Amino acid sequence: MKKLVTFYRLAKDELDKVIFPIKEQIRSAHISVFAVVSIVTLFLALVNLILDAIVSSIL
Repeated sequence: MKKLVTFYRLAKDELDKVIFPIKEQIRSAHISVFAVVSIVTLFLALVNLILDAIVSSIL
């Protein structure tokens, strides 16, 4: 039981050291990720269309 209490106390102490991001940081990161994913998606769609046109012209 003593080990369990010690483990809980140490885990709580470590969790108190964690600095959680504020709402603005989360929103900023979310927007950045959404923008990058959107750009990559559009790029891959364009590459897919180009390759599809090339393959269609060959066949």
